[in-house]
Amino acid sequence: MLAIDNLNVGYGQSRVIHDLSFKVANEEILAIMGRNGMGKTTLLKSLIGILPSKSGSIKLEDREMTGLSPHERVREGISYVPQGRMIFPTLTVWENILTGARGSIADGVWDEIYALFPILKDMRHRKGGNLSGGQQQQLAIARALVSDPKVLVLDEPTEGIQPSIIKDIARALKQIRRMRKLAIIVSEQVVSFMMDVCDRALVIERGRFVHEDLRSSLDADKFKALLSV
Repeated sequence: MLAIDNLNVGYGQSRVIHDLSFKVANEEILAIMGRNGMGKTTLLKSLIGILPSKSGSIKLEDREMTGLSPHERVREGISYVPQGRMIFPTLTVWENILTGARGSIADGVWDEIYALFPILKDMRHRKGGNLSGGQQQQLAIARALVSDPKVLVLDEPTEGIQPSIIKDIARALKQIRRMRKLAIIVSEQVVSFMMDVCDRALVIERGRFVHEDLRSSLDADKFKALLSV
């Protein structure tokens, strides 16, 4: 579904991502683990086009993305849930979801979103800024889904969220994958969430991948050690 080859990304003369190559299969949930400052957010921003890559290739179903703007990449099928959620606090829940749409939203899509996140239906007329952090995260995911993505990219979705809601988000992501038949890339530091949701995990260190494992053979203690160095 998504293929990244020799990707280099940075700020000015400083390079943050160094020759990264990886693939994400259709219906796969890939976790990218790493401590703060190791390149997770930079990598994800480059996938959606917020940060232009200096060199390398990003292909979605064999279509090159690197020359496209962020809104063009959304149109092609990549949706992004940013770190910190970045919902519009003065807009209602319903209006926030509309901002992610490429046109009118079919009734079936609303039904699907409200089935995934029932609280959003109950609060659809409430201002986004009045929601809790966990509710805002659910709202940000719903907003990304209405663009009908082929790849859903989430940057640290558990940040600042209470444990019970983290479990709800993990469950929702697995439901989304099952319902939409899409690929999911999630950057994360919480090992328990990663263990619960992913099919495969990569650890990034100073802009390079230093470890990879399938969920079936994943050693949580080893990942915790890599993230605590």
